[in-house]
Amino acid sequence: MKLQSIIKRVELHHVSSWMNDDVRPVESERRTWSFRTFHNFWLLINCNLSTFLTGSALIPLGLTWWQAIITIVIGNMLATGALLLSSLAGSYYHINFPVFSRAVWGMWGSQFSIWNRIFLSFGIYTAPGFLYGFQSWIGGQCFYLILLSWDPKYEQRIPNTMPADIGATSAQFISYVVFCILSLPFIWIPPHRLQKFFYFASGVTIIFFLTLLIWALVTMGSGGFGTTLSPESATLPTGGPKSIGWLITLGIISTMGSIAAGILNQNDLARFAKQPGSAIWGQAVAFPLYSIFSSVLGILVVAATQKRFQGEAIWNPPTLFVRLLEMDDSAGTRTAIFFAGLALCASQLGINITSNALAGGIDLASVFPRYINIRRGAYITAILSPIVNPWRLVNTATTFLSVLSGYSIFLAPMSGLMTASYLVVNKQKLKIDDLYRGNSESIYWYTWGINFRAPVAWIVGVAPCLPGFVAAVDKSVSVTDGAAEMYYINYLYGFLSSATLYILLHWIFPAPAVEAFVREAPSSREIQRYYCDRWDIPLAETLQTLKEDFKGT
Repeated sequence: MKLQSIIKRVELHHVSSWMNDDVRPVESERRTWSFRTFHNFWLLINCNLSTFLTGSALIPLGLTWWQAIITIVIGNMLATGALLLSSLAGSYYHINFPVFSRAVWGMWGSQFSIWNRIFLSFGIYTAPGFLYGFQSWIGGQCFYLILLSWDPKYEQRIPNTMPADIGATSAQFISYVVFCILSLPFIWIPPHRLQKFFYFASGVTIIFFLTLLIWALVTMGSGGFGTTLSPESATLPTGGPKSIGWLITLGIISTMGSIAAGILNQNDLARFAKQPGSAIWGQAVAFPLYSIFSSVLGILVVAATQKRFQGEAIWNPPTLFVRLLEMDDSAGTRTAIFFAGLALCASQLGINITSNALAGGIDLASVFPRYINIRRGAYITAILSPIVNPWRLVNTATTFLSVLSGYSIFLAPMSGLMTASYLVVNKQKLKIDDLYRGNSESIYWYTWGINFRAPVAWIVGVAPCLPGFVAAVDKSVSVTDGAAEMYYINYLYGFLSSATLYILLHWIFPAPAVEAFVREAPSSREIQRYYCDRWDIPLAETLQTLKEDFKGT
């Protein structure tokens, strides 16, 4: 069979070079996410192992447990604000992150931000929290608990053929492979039909986390909490980046940074909202509530279990359960560990499918709309994820969160650009048809398809934080106190500086076509209603109606 014939067979129906059915604005039939859906989604996303581990990155810095909680609360409240701002275009115009990026970066310039996120989904960058491969490896650790509950000698029965420097055994690798296979059927579910999965997975997850907390508190014995809840912090310098003030600042920014990819992604999910308020209030309530809850729960559980492990603070729940099984492999313990593994697997499935597989699928569908839809793109993300060797990505919980939050130096400026573009430059007025027109007739074509203001503003938001980021990831690198402190405020600096410069550049060097549309168009609410009605038809009819708009694209 000729290559051309094969390519023709895999081409999707009713597509253009800039659009397919998963890239177009979502029509009313697929706007199925209610307040409850967003609530369950954020319960599932924030009640997970990554959030549970937050305290493991803060307390070792020298903060007390109460100082860590303060930083967690402030960081999550700031993150909530950024999250809501980043989801406005999706909530009101029902477009996703890649499509809105065309208004910000230009029709071709948007490829930079999209490919940046594609690499993040695949795991080519070392930010593990929202990487499909790494979260699958964590899911494998959870499934490993199920196998141990069936056979406590499981590890010994599987001959280990893995090299020592990999940091994993053959038994653990088998668990990872099984979890990856179990994930595949869930990727088939389209985003607008995920509600039932959310109801089940979020229900199992919240019951598990509450049960874990109650068990830890009830069984900690008369010895009480361990040193994790020590009322005093370590002796710290009074000035410089190691002082208590700067460490609290670092904790706040690290908390924001740990969800930086989720903030950037939100238009992908907000576009499925039944009403804009469903996305806005569903996120405003659930996101901070469950993120703070899970982080504080992690600190309490570790402190309550510390003395039974001779003072060792075990932050990773799968490791904690393995240690419990080593101490007592009775039927009761094995049953408890089975259900713990089952609940943690459900949680990891929810995170990985929505935050990684779908994100990768949406981006690939936007880059190759003729041949890839969300489902195909999600499977490509899943299939390619092992090439990054996720078992090598991280060795400790602290490194895990440090690298994850540090990657926000690249993502925060992008979120700032989106907010500045939507609220100030475009004044909430978007010409949706032109986001799918790939020629100079589009008002978002700018210069040769690139809005030069966006990369300039992004670089200014990233560059000053890079030395501190390198030093945070590679401890052998030393930088000045000023560079370290700049990195400590990387999310706020990147978001605000890039947003401000983007606005200034549009003021000094206005984009005539965009400026004319914003000035002459009716109110934003009228435009939103107009495009909601205009695109509320099947894609085939849309392409026919807009054939002149798409001519030559």
